[in-house]
Amino acid sequence: MADYVWPLISIGIGGAIVLIGIVFLLVRIRDTREGYALQDERTQKINGIAANYALHIGLYFMVGVMFVLIIGREFFNMPEQSAGPVLIASILVFSLTYLGLHAYFDRRWDHV
Repeated sequence: MADYVWPLISIGIGGAIVLIGIVFLLVRIRDTREGYALQDERTQKINGIAANYALHIGLYFMVGVMFVLIIGREFFNMPEQSAGPVLIASILVFSLTYLGLHAYFDRRWDHV
């Protein structure tokens, strides 16, 4: 790609992050002014349970990736892996697991 494309993409990504943050804050402020409770006991419990499961699943994923990389390098002569893709995969597993479990517990767990 040309040298001028990446700075434009970086500015676009930064702008998108700022825009999402502003929308999030505006929705939060509107809900607070209208009197909605930000979190009740059920929501706090669902958040805690989903976060606990997501933490354990994410940690097991990271340990599994570590073992695959070590065994692959030592026994199968795989090349060294940089940290970037491994960190991105770990962050995705943590966040998507949390979001999925939160949605599951919010819909299915009536007695929480």
